[in-house]
Amino acid sequence: MKTAPKDAATIVLVRSCADRNVSDIEVLLVLRNVKSSFLPGYHVFPGGALDPEDYQSGMERFVRGMGQAEAARILTDMSLPEKALGVWVAAIRETFEEAGTLFAKGKDGTPVFLEQKEQRKRFEKYRRGLNCKKMKFIRMLEEEEIFLSADSLHYFSHWITPEIFPLRYDVRFFVAEFPAGQSAIHDGEELVDHIWLRPAAALEAYSAGRMNMILPQIMTLEELSRFQTVSDIIASAQSRHISAHLTKISNVNGQNVEVMPDGTVFEMRPPVYP
Repeated sequence: MKTAPKDAATIVLVRSCADRNVSDIEVLLVLRNVKSSFLPGYHVFPGGALDPEDYQSGMERFVRGMGQAEAARILTDMSLPEKALGVWVAAIRETFEEAGTLFAKGKDGTPVFLEQKEQRKRFEKYRRGLNCKKMKFIRMLEEEEIFLSADSLHYFSHWITPEIFPLRYDVRFFVAEFPAGQSAIHDGEELVDHIWLRPAAALEAYSAGRMNMILPQIMTLEELSRFQTVSDIIASAQSRHISAHLTKISNVNGQNVEVMPDGTVFEMRPPVYP
């Protein structure tokens, strides 16, 4: 019996190389705990599954740059149209929970900065409450009187976990420029490390067996390796037609491989679960 995939969202955080002598971009990769129930010990982009609270009545009041009708127009294959805007909310919420990065702005439109000591302390308390399920995301938005910057996220790709797996996700990938005045901080539980790498360097680490990744990450990094500026990546995202990638696992000459919808075959390195 096939397992129905859960709706999920992820943000590929990009920035210009920290080394100003290098004309390229860097991508944030986070390392999942080896005890995780999903992709243990793998490098991924921050993200996770939609919660019903992400598309609850009233959440749209706290979103700027994207409305329910526009979200449903972009994500025409959602099971329920009202869940579409929740994909943007989930992407922002999960990235805050996992990487400590928040795409939000105040009532005056000023981006939220988290570098001052008092701000860091206050938002880290929110983050701990969210991660241990003792707080709702909407409550943080209400208390801080801030709004999610959905227009900072640019829809990039759509991947669905192969049907053979017992735990599956229907994931919308966004790209976004890393917000100024913030730092990436992994949560220390679900994620145990993070690293900024040029896409080509990440792919090299994967090929050498130093970094575990699955096909959606690999293909995304290969696409991003063609760009040298964040603005070029965003322009590409804004002009692309996006269809779902549902790959299949096949056995070829005694080896399991992952096959793209167009027939392209990739070596499969399946996760080893605890």
